[in-house]
Amino acid sequence: MTDRVLIGAASAPNVAAVLLVNQANDGRDSHIAHEALLRTPGRPISTMSIEACGGSVKAIAQGTTLAGALADAIAKAEREEFPVSELIMAAECGGSDATSGMASNPVVGVCADILIDFGGTVCFSETTEMMGAEHILARRACNEEVARRIIEIVANVEKAANAVGATVAGGNPTPGNMAGGLSTIEEKSLGCILKGGTRPVQGVLDFAQPITGKGLWLMDTPGHDAVSVSAKAAGGSHLNIFTTGRGSPLGNAIQPVMKVCANAATVAKMSDNFDFSAAPIISGLATKEAMGQDLYRLMIAVCSGQLAAAEAIGHYEFAIHHIGILD
Repeated sequence: MTDRVLIGAASAPNVAAVLLVNQANDGRDSHIAHEALLRTPGRPISTMSIEACGGSVKAIAQGTTLAGALADAIAKAEREEFPVSELIMAAECGGSDATSGMASNPVVGVCADILIDFGGTVCFSETTEMMGAEHILARRACNEEVARRIIEIVANVEKAANAVGATVAGGNPTPGNMAGGLSTIEEKSLGCILKGGTRPVQGVLDFAQPITGKGLWLMDTPGHDAVSVSAKAAGGSHLNIFTTGRGSPLGNAIQPVMKVCANAATVAKMSDNFDFSAAPIISGLATKEAMGQDLYRLMIAVCSGQLAAAEAIGHYEFAIHHIGILD
């Protein structure tokens, strides 16, 4: 799992060059570099081992030298235009409240539909937050096998929770979700899946599996925000549109994370952390269709170089999930 994420991060479309730092001198960094180069031939990648350097102080010195050489190697790279059909958008929600399902997630869903209709790709996830709504997603599957996989991954989440004497509903909705007006896991799930829009689900991807097809894809991830965002980034998405009602500053180390919020009070308290307010939908001043088009235009601007709020602040996170044996 860890190697899959590291290989995905090293070959991610937003990464221009890579310095792999390994503690041991066991060749693992070379393996990751080799696999990443198979996906992105020609990408500048350097490797180093702290042990081989003789300790941390010498490793920092060598790493600084290697990083400088990598920066020089990519300094002359020039930006090129590409069609939106090549864009891979990820969608996430965290710190959800009642406004998430009523406005923020539907707006992201409209944006997702627009991109897919232009030939692009969208990936959403958070299997733990599809409990009670998996049958609705399964009806949108492009074939019976995809429908079966949707039901299966949700069942596996409950199975894993039961193995340690717990249930998914026992921890969902969270206290913050309930304080924000969400009552049950089913209500939360029905809102969660709206960020995937309305187009057919083309397939189910494992955690951090490369996103290679067109259309709408579902990735099997936990609900932990930093972990789920990192998985889709390692899968090859270019940016993530993240909805929140309670507020979240989350950003990612290798892709822009755009924040959407429909709770006017939260937006007022954390305005520096948000890129887009969907609050006019709640107040009846706008429709999700109109705001979805506005969000799509903002997404294109961010993909073209405009900084997302988390980037401007400098808030970056990256986390790797570890999955235990279910059987």
